[in-house]
Amino acid sequence: MTPSITFAMVSFCLGLLGDGLNIFQGIYLVGLGWNEGAVGTALSLMGLTALIVQTYAGDIIDKTSLDRRVLMTIASLVTAGSAMAVMFVREGNTDHTLMYITKVLEGIASSFIGPCLAALTLASFGPHMFDSIMANNAFWGHVGSSISAILAGFTAYVYYPNIQYCFYVIGFSALSVYLFIQFLPEGDASLGRGFDNSDKLNESNKANNDMVAASYLSVFSERRTIVLCVTGFFFHLANANVLLVLGEIMGQDDSANDEQYNDDNDDGKANRAAIPLVAGAILLAQFTMSITTLIGGRLTDRGVGRKTIFLTGLITLPIRCALIIYWKDKGSAYLLSTQVLDGVAGGFFGLIHPFIVADITFGTGRFNVIMGLTASAFGLGATFSNFFGQMVVQHFGHVESLSGSLVISIIPILIFKCLMPETLNTRGQSAPSYRVSGQYTEIL
Repeated sequence: MTPSITFAMVSFCLGLLGDGLNIFQGIYLVGLGWNEGAVGTALSLMGLTALIVQTYAGDIIDKTSLDRRVLMTIASLVTAGSAMAVMFVREGNTDHTLMYITKVLEGIASSFIGPCLAALTLASFGPHMFDSIMANNAFWGHVGSSISAILAGFTAYVYYPNIQYCFYVIGFSALSVYLFIQFLPEGDASLGRGFDNSDKLNESNKANNDMVAASYLSVFSERRTIVLCVTGFFFHLANANVLLVLGEIMGQDDSANDEQYNDDNDDGKANRAAIPLVAGAILLAQFTMSITTLIGGRLTDRGVGRKTIFLTGLITLPIRCALIIYWKDKGSAYLLSTQVLDGVAGGFFGLIHPFIVADITFGTGRFNVIMGLTASAFGLGATFSNFFGQMVVQHFGHVESLSGSLVISIIPILIFKCLMPETLNTRGQSAPSYRVSGQYTEIL
């Protein structure tokens, strides 16, 4: 296989391994007798752990002398093993410790996967081909997530109420990742860190890794880094709670109108009819992300700026919130269709994020740590979104929660529009690599 095909296959398998099955884990745990608070705590622990670990994980990936393919293999296997631990939970509201520990491990391990993939891509293809290969990786990752939702939803529906069989998808994904990672090229380790050694250093300097990384302060305080972090924070602060509220509204609609729904829930277990609805929500968003990623990649190839594409993704969020509010009584089909806008936002955001980080950091040797820092900022916004959004739902209602998301979603649009300069064709211009003697030197 060519390197580009190998990266596509790894991305596809990582998409299969994605955390979309957390929703099915929640359904399964409720069916075992867990209360909603315990389920929420278990599922949020992964995100909270990743929030703390991601920046450190990026820094480790920058500095490590270990083959990044080994790191990604270990991280993928630990992620899969931790996710499949849900199958060992016994009937009743017990085994909390098992789930809490494994979700923390899953959060730690998953924090290394994305940065490792980005670093290996940059190391193997360099700054000029990075955008097109990352776009291809993102596309196949979304395709993998779509297939994962189909397989999990189909298995859970067919074997209902024994929906735990859907988690075998995770095990299959882990084995596939392990298989294809072996064929990935290691590439130039210094290039994967974000050093610009393509034409500035002679061969002997490259062999000795005679470069110095920029200081943490210089890259953390860079204006574009701050703007990206703040933009992503407010976007996820507005966005993360929307799908949860959407599911609650659709559930209320089904509960009120579908007599079978009530029959299915007499024993407290998950509603069987809700399973394809959940899978459909994931599938529609991931399918749209796939198409959006292709479009975004083509636009990038034609020279369309990062700012235009990124703003397009941001603008879909207030429109989505407004449509959900307007269609809240129209039925699940109308509400489910709003996931198309979620796919557009997620597709453009996920595609352009690493492009901007590469533009900002290439030449500094701090590519992966800034990938981790920005991801942590996004995760912090998502964590606050779920907490405060559900508090508003509890005390005021679903419409009020969505209205709050709509208002907040305007903030990242204004920040990015007014404060973020265009970064296209700026890669490596602002922070050249410096040569030192014999080894990497860290300027703190």
